[in-house]
Amino acid sequence: QLQASGGGLVQAGGSLRLSCAASGRTLSSYVVGWFRQAPGEEREFVAAVARIGPGTQYADSVKGRFAIARTSAENAVYLQMNSLKPEDTAVYSCAARSGYGLASRAIEYDYWGQGTLVTVSS
Repeated sequence: QLQASGGGLVQAGGSLRLSCAASGRTLSSYVVGWFRQAPGEEREFVAAVARIGPGTQYADSVKGRFAIARTSAENAVYLQMNSLKPEDTAVYSCAARSGYGLASRAIEYDYWGQGTLVTVSS
């Protein structure tokens, strides 16, 4: 089971760090991705981190502002979000993929956790 946390209300230009924790699974055995869904919008890919090695993938809209990293010691994956913009407002969810390659399509992920709300005020 996956659980996302760390959301909240922040002013534009601020930062937040989201956490994706797993129970009953070892996250280092999965590709982990972050997705977000704004009100009235479709879910969109944000970032993903590889199972092995330093590989990462980002949506163009967050490149240079967001960073994804995993910590095996804590069995968690973090999404550091800097220089936040009002358009980053959404419910952010993490997901785990059993395959090896990085993926940006939601259908390629096998396990999902409940999301955490991020609200960026202007």
